[in-house]
Amino acid sequence: MSTSVLSPVGRFAGRRPPWLSPKVFRTEALAGLVVGLALIPEAISFSIIAGVDPAVGLFASFTMAVVISFVGGRPAMISAATGAVALVIAPLNREHGFGYLVAGVILGGIFQIVLGALGVARLMRFVPRSVMVGFVNSLAILVFLGQVPEISDVPWAVYPLVAGGLALMVFFPRITKAVPAPLVSIVILTVITVAAGIAVPTVGDKGELPSSLPVPGLPDVPFTLDTLTTIAPYALAMALVGLMESLMTAKLVDEITDTHSNKTRESIGQGIANIVTGFFGGMGGCAMIGQTMINVRVSGARTRLSTFLAGTFLMVLCIVFGPVVSDIPMAALVAVMIMVCFATFDWHSIAPKTLRRMPAGEITVMVVTVVCVVATENLAVGVVVGSITAMVIFARRVAHFADVTSVTDPDGSRVVYSVTGELFFASSNDLVGRFAYATDPDRVVVDLSAAHIWDASSVATLDAITTRYEQRGKQVEIVGLNEQSARIHGSLSGELTGSH
Repeated sequence: MSTSVLSPVGRFAGRRPPWLSPKVFRTEALAGLVVGLALIPEAISFSIIAGVDPAVGLFASFTMAVVISFVGGRPAMISAATGAVALVIAPLNREHGFGYLVAGVILGGIFQIVLGALGVARLMRFVPRSVMVGFVNSLAILVFLGQVPEISDVPWAVYPLVAGGLALMVFFPRITKAVPAPLVSIVILTVITVAAGIAVPTVGDKGELPSSLPVPGLPDVPFTLDTLTTIAPYALAMALVGLMESLMTAKLVDEITDTHSNKTRESIGQGIANIVTGFFGGMGGCAMIGQTMINVRVSGARTRLSTFLAGTFLMVLCIVFGPVVSDIPMAALVAVMIMVCFATFDWHSIAPKTLRRMPAGEITVMVVTVVCVVATENLAVGVVVGSITAMVIFARRVAHFADVTSVTDPDGSRVVYSVTGELFFASSNDLVGRFAYATDPDRVVVDLSAAHIWDASSVATLDAITTRYEQRGKQVEIVGLNEQSARIHGSLSGELTGSH
């Protein structure tokens, strides 16, 4: 008997998710478990920054990770409660109460969806590589600095535990890579501290873990225009910081995995995840560089399954295995994060061989980005200042490429000025002084065949040159304009000052 309809297995066999492979599934599941463990103390710490109960940060990490695994644009990237968002949103809770914080998170998610739909992700093309390198290095430094309090003023036993954890993560992969080294390190150090009764700071010391799942509900605020105007500035700041950190992290993961991701979908997905998080009473969040590096670079995860399981394991660990998780020594997690710092930092970028070959401007941009991020502990500030610095350096560099040469006809009746280069605000301002207005013949030709007009400043400069000659009774002809330059010049010439 013949069949004309494919079975369900046959119909979907050609596009089976990669995580259905046993090997991939094992990698993704173990990576998710490691990330879930690492998220717990981080989420509790960020809750303290925001001034809320530890459960609020843990719920946010759970909902952000689970939702973004479905709606995000960058597979294997981890989104959860973050310090950057906590810092921005904390004043709402401090000054107006928890209900306003939740409402701000929801509105921030709405802003992210709108910004994503408007194409804010396309702005990432204007972030230079030197800013990206500075972003990565500053993140590694910030993550390391975040571990310093965990190894300051602590029992002496913490230090050998951290050293042992690092040694395990360095040497264990040489035996086998079937199980992530960070997970092995966490398990072994926990067993040692519990069995030997070693008194060191544990995850439980950070705060009480939740014992039940979050329940959805509306924020406890008056739904008025006054409430909207109160939360809007914080929500917009949260949206911008969250998107910038998420898009920069997504770009970094793209480079590590040599794959492309949908940044617009990621932007909108971040908004959806924050809205859901807000309705579940979470504090909001965005992509997490540290946990993402654990997932992608250290554990080798590549699919959405690891992100989903990271959030799922987080809740299971808190609710079902809370007492066990509470016994995990912070030293084990500190060792994992230090390893992440080492793996994240772009050591090649500061190698003497690289620095000797790199243009001074590129090094300056990288250093400015790192200094701004580390000084402010705000990734958005560093990226914006670094990008502006790069643009200024680029503008100064390109400005020097504009040049003027002149040739006078043998009979002295005409002079031809040939202008070459890109004409924009930085390069065109110097052109006015390159013409001999008093001594030139009565006919002047300005040849722009080898130039391009980019802005109104260049048109205004050409108008100024023409006016100076006309004041001396001399005729000026501008020739050689390409199509775009002619269109800009034609529409703006004579319209930029009130003298025409």
